[in-house]
Amino acid sequence: MSLAIGIVGLPNVGKSTLFNALLKRQVALAANYPFATIEPNVGVVEVPDERLEKLKEVVKNDYGKEGGREVPEKTIYAAVKFVDIAGLVEGAHKGEGLGNQFLSHIREVDAIVEVVRAFEDENVVRSGSKDPKSDIEVIKTELILADLQTLSKQRTEIKGKVEKGEEAKILGVLKLKEALDKGALAKDVLLTEEEKEQVKSLNLLTAKPFIYVFNVSENDLTTDKFSDYENSVAVSAKIESELSVLSSDDQKLFMKEYGLEESGLDKVIKKGFEILSLQTFLTAGPKEVRAWTIKKGSKAPQAAGVIHTDFERGFIAVDVIACEDLVSIGSYHKAKELGKIRLEGKEYEMKDGDVVEFRFSV
Repeated sequence: MSLAIGIVGLPNVGKSTLFNALLKRQVALAANYPFATIEPNVGVVEVPDERLEKLKEVVKNDYGKEGGREVPEKTIYAAVKFVDIAGLVEGAHKGEGLGNQFLSHIREVDAIVEVVRAFEDENVVRSGSKDPKSDIEVIKTELILADLQTLSKQRTEIKGKVEKGEEAKILGVLKLKEALDKGALAKDVLLTEEEKEQVKSLNLLTAKPFIYVFNVSENDLTTDKFSDYENSVAVSAKIESELSVLSSDDQKLFMKEYGLEESGLDKVIKKGFEILSLQTFLTAGPKEVRAWTIKKGSKAPQAAGVIHTDFERGFIAVDVIACEDLVSIGSYHKAKELGKIRLEGKEYEMKDGDVVEFRFSV
């Protein structure tokens, strides 16, 4: 499965600077990636994962001497798609500014990143209000109003006999309209499981989880002043822009100067995985070392289906070892000899960092 994140914000908050930094890190797309076409406002970046580099060494230990070829032939990271929209302004839901034209682009995303200006610069015009909290309220209001427009187009009356699921959808829409009219977000409205299922196709913007990215000055990178906001990350768009053009080694030196262990963009990606309850399992062989994205709690057959539907349909069992254990041993063949590779069945719940080999028959 893939992860898609939409980026919203008022004008002049640093959203474009962050997005351009993402584009500079964009992966060269191959058929293996889930996004075949990239529009001007879409970028695809790799999910940072040091485990893949360590697994490459294990593969070299096992297969490096065969035929003198370089192994593994490919390293494929999990990928995240970022969808950027024009800066929203007050009144965007009714056509003010350009933002309304692009709101539809983020209806299909899994989560929303809201970039909030938290820096002072007299040379950059400030749109909206004078503080981050009020800016957040402006965006919240616009997204709620956009969702109310979507809900207004839905049927809200139950007359006579209705199709299966239609009653649940109507009741769900009524509950959502009432709550959003009072300023609530769709994700906080209490719905039954059937109602949730029936209104899911509406792709309401406020039903999605939010990550608040506070664009701060270089001096505030380690600040905790925004910790009251759930799922918040402090980032300097200026620094991210500078980091994006550096080599991996130079990035580490640059971040060390600012006391950073990882880039802000990497924090955003990891936060996205966290709030969507995603994790990765790994496969390793002479052809490729690869990370695959699944939901936490996925059983082994479901994980197999992410690779290929035939793997899930014909699932028999899976050979499993934790990545850190395999790296510690240094060889898959040796790990097998030592009895460290476990054989698990259909009820096995996948763990983050599992290195697996599926057994199946079609």
